[in-house]
Amino acid sequence: SPQVTSNGSAGGGEAAAAAETQRQQPAPNAWQVIKGVLFRIFIIWAISSWFRRGPAPQEPGSAGGAPRAPSRNLFPKDTLMDLYVYISEHEHFTDFNLSSALFWQKRDLVYGDWTSGENADGCYEHYGEVDISQSVQQNGSIYIHVYFTKSGFHPDPRQKNLYRRLATVHTSRMINKYKRRRFQKTKNLLTGETEADPEMIKRAEDFGPVEVISHWHPNLTINMVDDHTPWVKGSVPPPLDQYVKFDAISGDYYPILYFNDYWNLQKDYFPINESLRRLPFRLSFCPLSLWRWQLYAAQSSRSPWNFLGEDLYEQSDEEQDSVKVALLETNPYLLALTIVVSIVHSVFEFLAFKNDIQFWNSRQSLEGLSVRSVFFGVFQSLVVLLYILDNETNFVVQVSVFIGLLIDVWKITKVMDVRLDRENKVAGVFPRVTFNDKSTYIESSTKVY
Repeated sequence: SPQVTSNGSAGGGEAAAAAETQRQQPAPNAWQVIKGVLFRIFIIWAISSWFRRGPAPQEPGSAGGAPRAPSRNLFPKDTLMDLYVYISEHEHFTDFNLSSALFWQKRDLVYGDWTSGENADGCYEHYGEVDISQSVQQNGSIYIHVYFTKSGFHPDPRQKNLYRRLATVHTSRMINKYKRRRFQKTKNLLTGETEADPEMIKRAEDFGPVEVISHWHPNLTINMVDDHTPWVKGSVPPPLDQYVKFDAISGDYYPILYFNDYWNLQKDYFPINESLRRLPFRLSFCPLSLWRWQLYAAQSSRSPWNFLGEDLYEQSDEEQDSVKVALLETNPYLLALTIVVSIVHSVFEFLAFKNDIQFWNSRQSLEGLSVRSVFFGVFQSLVVLLYILDNETNFVVQVSVFIGLLIDVWKITKVMDVRLDRENKVAGVFPRVTFNDKSTYIESSTKVY
């Protein structure tokens, strides 16, 4: 009988099953969390270095090939703005006259204001419920469309007297998230029974081993970056370049809008199904400094790793959740101490690998060394690697153990003569690998003992 596992939260019996699964999963320790953070910092730096562009491109039509002039923000600091938020099932929104699509309207916001709002931090919040159609209940998509206009203007291009292209900045995104639920046909080998819900068993038979389900998170933040950097078109470093939009005619750039869901934990998502008629939605607007936006943008940038597949994405989401929980719940002083200890541990681990390679690389005689212990070390490392893979341990830990296994395998070539016998092939196709003791091992008394 099929047993169901889900990577998303569920309602009713599904929620209980998901909660039970989460309780059974061991919590990541601080070392794994911090090591994951350090690994991400390295990856972000490597991506930025690899994809960093060269000098500013030259304007083809300019005299003498002079570089392009720096651009300015189309919304100067302290600009009065109006906010319009529409929610629609269409990716491209045009029905501005549909009152039910308007989720939030806020007038007279000030660009770069950090002191207004209920908490005197420049943030505003709006809560409401989103009516959904049968299409959305059945795995359809739903989009949010955000417009900021200079005060007094309107985002509808059909209102000629109230619309100005350079006075309107727009962004949109899909706000539901598709997650995969896996069905595994497993049962208890001792009892022969399964704990899967009968309804889930039926869904497993109907949809196969994997089912894609639309999920919803009730919180989202709209950030407008308080930035007036004189960006040069074509020279904005990735991943920031995908957010800085330049006007084709004036050459200036629009204010940077960023949908911030970094602190939305995976466990807080719930599936959208036929039992739901409305979705709760809390939308916030906050200013954001340039350096904090760069951190968020770097964390959310995954495009260079698309070739690794969706499974790694889901694992990365779970690892990021553990990092976020640690940052939210851990004492700052303890976190700082853990980071220092983790860095020292990483340095020592690297030195251990280096010294191990140097020792075996410079060893000329095998006298006093056990060949069997080398093979046992390979077996031991392989068992450890398979164990942590089966338990879905942190990716950084997997890499560390895998490197250790490669070093142990390399040691075999240092203690034995490994050759390919191309005359006596395996199955008549593959060369046979032969192992022979080295002369220094045969001539020594170590082999006897």
